[in-house]
Formats: sequence, C-alpha cells, structure tokens
Amino acid sequence: MASALSYVSKFKSFAILFVTPLLLLPLIILMPAKFVRCAYVIILMAIYWCTEVIPLAVTSLMPALLFPLLKILDSKQVCVQYMKDTNMLFLGGLIVAVAVERWNLHKRIALRTLLWVGAKPAQLMLGFMGVTAFLSMWISNTATTAMMVPIVEAVLQQMEATSTATEAGLGALELADKGKASELPGQQPSEALELSRWPPGWLGSWSCVTTGSQVSFEGPAMGQRENCDRKSMCKAMTLCVCYAASIGGTATLTGTGPNVVLLGQMHELFPDSKDTVNFASWFGFAFPNMVIMLLLAWLWLQCIYMGFNFKKSWGCGLERRNNEKAAYEVLQEEYRKLGPFSFAEVNVLLCFFLLVSLWFSRDPGFMPGWLSIAWAEGETQYASDATVAIFVAMLLFIVPSQKPKFNFCSQTEEERKIPFYPPALLNWKVTQEKVPWGIVLLLGGGFALAKGCEVSGLSEWMGKQMEPLHAVPPAAITLILSLLVAVFTECTSNVATTTLFLPIFASMSRSIGLNPLYVMLPCTLSASFAFMLPVATPPNAIVFAYGHLKVSDMVKTGLMMNVIGVFCVFLAVNTWGRVIFDLDHFPDWANVTHIET
Repeated sequence: MASALSYVSKFKSFAILFVTPLLLLPLIILMPAKFVRCAYVIILMAIYWCTEVIPLAVTSLMPALLFPLLKILDSKQVCVQYMKDTNMLFLGGLIVAVAVERWNLHKRIALRTLLWVGAKPAQLMLGFMGVTAFLSMWISNTATTAMMVPIVEAVLQQMEATSTATEAGLGALELADKGKASELPGQQPSEALELSRWPPGWLGSWSCVTTGSQVSFEGPAMGQRENCDRKSMCKAMTLCVCYAASIGGTATLTGTGPNVVLLGQMHELFPDSKDTVNFASWFGFAFPNMVIMLLLAWLWLQCIYMGFNFKKSWGCGLERRNNEKAAYEVLQEEYRKLGPFSFAEVNVLLCFFLLVSLWFSRDPGFMPGWLSIAWAEGETQYASDATVAIFVAMLLFIVPSQKPKFNFCSQTEEERKIPFYPPALLNWKVTQEKVPWGIVLLLGGGFALAKGCEVSGLSEWMGKQMEPLHAVPPAAITLILSLLVAVFTECTSNVATTTLFLPIFASMSRSIGLNPLYVMLPCTLSASFAFMLPVATPPNAIVFAYGHLKVSDMVKTGLMMNVIGVFCVFLAVNTWGRVIFDLDHFPDWANVTHIET
C-alpha cells in the first residue's frame, strides 16, 4: 500500500496534467454550448494554476490555443489581450523598479529612514514595516523583502552579540568584585572566587579561565527567559518585513499584480467605465487602508511576540541600551558603505518623482489634469497611465548614469577613451534579466479569459444563477467573498485568484443591481492577504528560509492578520470608498443594455 501511494505521489503532476482534461471532456460533449466550452477552459486553467503542474505563465497561454480550437474566439481576438494598455502600464512600472534596484536607491531610502526612526525595538520594527511598505508600493514585494531581510538579520545578530557580550562582562565584573579577583591576579580562579555563594541560575553556569595574569569568565550570558525574548524578537522582526511587503503593495495600482488585474478587468468587462479606476483614485482609496492595516499589524506583532511593555520598547527617556546602540551602528555602517549620493541615483530619483507626479496629475478628479488640457477630445482620451509609465521607462534608457565629459582638448590616451555621452541608467540586457516577464503573460491570460466569458455568454449565465443573492445585504456579500478570496489566495497565486474570481463577481454584481466595484475592490485587496503559509507568497518564503520561524508561528500569526486585513478592507469600502467610487449607486457603465447599445 505504501509503495502504491509513493508511486501515485511521484506521478501526481503527470496525472493532473493529462487526466484532468479527459475527466472534464464530458462537460462539453453533453452540453456543447459556447459558454460551457468557455467554462471548460476556465476550470482546466484553475486546476493547473492551483496545482502548478506547469508554470503559471505557460498555463496563461492556454486561451491562445483553446479558444480558437473550441470556436470561442478567433486567434486575433485572443492574442490582442496579451498586450493591452494595462499590461504596458505594469511593464513600465516594472522597468522603473529595475532602475531603482540596480542603483541601490531603495537600500539608501531604507537605511536613511531607519536611522531617522531610531533603534529601540518598537521603533525599529515600525521603521522596518514602514520602509518595506513604502518600497513595495513601487517595486516588487519579492525584491523589497529580499533587500530588507539581510538588513534585519544583520541588526539582530549584532544586537544579540552585543547583548551577550554586555551580560558576560557585567557578570564577570560582579563575580570579580565579589571575589576580589582583580586584586589577586596571581591566584587561581577557584581560590579567588567562590561561585557557590551565588544563587543558582542567577548568572548561569560560569567558568573561569586564566591566561597569564588575566582572569576571564566564560558561560551563557542569558537565562531561559532572555533567550525566549530574543527568539520572539527575531520572529517579530522577520515576520514584520514579509507582512509589510504584502500590505504595502496594495497601496498603488502597480504595486502588485491583483490591482493591475482589476484595472484590466474593468476595461474589458465595462468598456464605458473610462477612468473610474486610475492611479489617483486607487491611491486615495487604498493608501489610508494600507496605513491603518500596517499600524494594526504592528500592534498585533508587538502583542504576540514582544508584549505591551512600552517602557522597555520605547525607553521612556532612558539612555539607549548597548544592543540598541549596536543596531544603530550597524545601520550607520551599512549606510556608510553606500557612499555619497551618486549621479545615477539622483537621476533615477528624478525619473521616479516625474513618474509619480504625472500619474497623480493626469486626471486627479477634484480638478482638471493635464490630460484634459491637450490629450482628450470629447469622449476620447488619448493618454492613459500606461502612456506615462512607458514615457518614463524610455527615459531610463536615455538619461546618463555619469556626468557627460565636455573636455574636448584632452591629450591623454585614457581621456580619449572616455565616451562623450556615458552609458544610460538602464540597458536592455539588465532589463531583460530583471523584469519578471511571466507576470505579463499571466495578466494577458486573465484578460483573455474575461473576454471569453463575455463573448461566450458565460458571464450572463453566471449572473442569472446568482440572482437569488438579491435578498442578502450587500455588506454581508462583500464580507463573505473577501474571506473566501483571502483563504483561496493562501493556496494559489494572488494574480490567478483575482483572474478567476473578478469576472464572476462582476457578473454577480450586475445581475443583482449592485455596483461591481463594491465587490471587486475588497476582493482585489483580499487577494494580497497571503499571511499564513510560507508557500503562499514569495516574501513569506524568503523570510521563512532564514530559520527563525516555524510553520506554526506563521499560521498562528497569519490567521489574525487575515482577519485584520478583511476588517480593514470592509471598513475602507463602507466609508471613504463609498465617496470616492460612488458605491451607493448602480453606475450606467455597468448596465447590460447600455453596454450592448
């Protein structure tokens, strides 16, 4: 029996890959309608995405193969979905993130902020979370975590080493003072000190070592309680990074994949929604939610791992302890290694500020933006957030990384070799290696599925099945679906989760006369709440690899984090979200008759 189970486990991926399509085949044989054929493709892709029997990006290419073969969409209609405006927006954002990473601008921002925050435990954890969340708004969560965790690890190691040395030194001084060892360098330690006179366990098991005329003491400097406290601090400091990375990515439209999926699905399913969701409106909705969630997460980690001893955590005016000084010195040393601000860093920072400024000022909503001045005629808007992203991304391949040399009268051979125009901030080789191209295909696959649902009539069929939900309060629907997505995203990719669920939720909302954004917004944010398992998201896996955590630690802490996340999203949607997106009214752009006309 055991050998049979082993055999099945060994070929599980093979079985899922080839048996699943055959098991689902009766579905389209018994009911050959177009919407059933579309459902066949979606179910098959959902199983492949959840089990990852083939790479996620490869699964995302299946609509380009199966939709034409099953006569759902022709090849031209499918393939155009893989390079839509939304894909270009995300691609431009990724290229800017690559430039920030290449010139270590993100590390400089992180270290400078941490030095400003301070090195007391509570301050330090809040600083790590704030910096990680801010960086995750603009660069990938994985890259942010990979950069921050080594800094956290270096600080923790230095704090532990300093604390151990300090306690050892204090113990030795106390023992030396008691036995007058400093006045009797010629005597043996056993004659100079009477260790039995000390209470057992007070200083641990100390041993005396004589080197020439010097007497030193070796032994465990920390008791069981101190050891437990330090382990708890390590868990809190590492967990706060991966949690802050996931939370921070929700604040901007390009911060994480699910947000971009929402934008693309809105354009695909509701073409007349125009700029209902753009960079400025999303930021106004999601950024306050991110701040509230970050503070609650910090309080939760303080509570479960470090206690509410704020006198100890904040110092209350007392002088910084030795291990805090050690942490501060580590941060200072890391910052010194970066050297002064380079010409390239300044240029990347200017490009970054240009990108954010153009995004916010394009169509802010409360006032006319630059779009309405020159790049809009009537209902046609010629420029979008993707236009801005590609413009700044192209600048990075033009703006120099060094000061140009204007010395035309140089005589030396070395000066003649210096190019008049130095290399740009980015080159294509670096970009090609750093940009995760798979995510672009994953987004394209999602947009192709949404188009197939619409054309095949699957969206309309699903909407009719959900008409009984008229009787359920909208707030309850939002809460239940957010919890469902938060649980589902623990097992599969967050982009795949939103790709699968958003078209269903859009159809449901339209069928019961509910503003689609009232359901789509919280479910998009909930897809980023993968806090419970190491395999749920790459930031969790990176943190788990450092060995401070057990799976049980992450599950215990992450369960409450999911509850905090869903609560914050529910609060955001039912307060300021109602005002920003007018969620109390069913919009014209979601009306089926209006869309068909």
